[in-house]
Amino acid sequence: MTRKPLIGISCRMNVDRDRFYLRKHYSEAVFHAGGVPVLLPLIPEKDFARELMKDLDGVILSGSNSDVDPHLYGEEPHPRIGTIMSRRDQTDLYLIEEVFRRQKPLLAICFGIQILNVFLGGTLWQDIDSQVKGAVKHSQSSLEDYKSHGIKVRMKSLLYELAQQKELRVNSYHHQAIHKVAVSLRPVAQAPDGVVESVELRNAKHFVLGVQWHPEIGWENDELSQKIFFRFVEVASDGVSKKV
Repeated sequence: MTRKPLIGISCRMNVDRDRFYLRKHYSEAVFHAGGVPVLLPLIPEKDFARELMKDLDGVILSGSNSDVDPHLYGEEPHPRIGTIMSRRDQTDLYLIEEVFRRQKPLLAICFGIQILNVFLGGTLWQDIDSQVKGAVKHSQSSLEDYKSHGIKVRMKSLLYELAQQKELRVNSYHHQAIHKVAVSLRPVAQAPDGVVESVELRNAKHFVLGVQWHPEIGWENDELSQKIFFRFVEVASDGVSKKV
């Protein structure tokens, strides 16, 4: 019998507390999609990432309570940038490097889509409200499963295949976003103000999906969120079958 795929999920960390943590929604969404969630501590060592990826079948880059270090994409910090956590940045960068080296499926959520874009050579808006003209509210203060703004989805994309809609609404918990999209990525969804909400790898043979919203929040009652996790775990399962 083929085992269920092991899905690594990067943890979060508070600057003033020496503990790793992650909200339950990520693990529950992965488990109910048929995967086995494995929480990944933030150890910024290349050897750590290499050892992990020997056994992991897929990786989820979770959201973070920190901002990507702007020096990683050649900029000085904006006055409204948030907390920088180099431990989180570097751990994710090493994980992404191994994901591409081993061609493992990757689902990048919120902070995850941002660090993915930076890894591949793109840049970020350091603060949407002050840098994007006519910006909608991207850092919502409503109930966590409230879908606060719309997005337009590009046809002939994985996201459209899953959503089967050109327009939909998503939750939103971020003040940074992709500015210049990395060459190897293609934007497949945008908010009304033009902010990139989803990207896919141009090489369609390698499953890499980035979303700026949080599909793990309210996944129990959201069809698109369920489809995102099921497809991701399905691709990871295909990798397990090839190992057998």
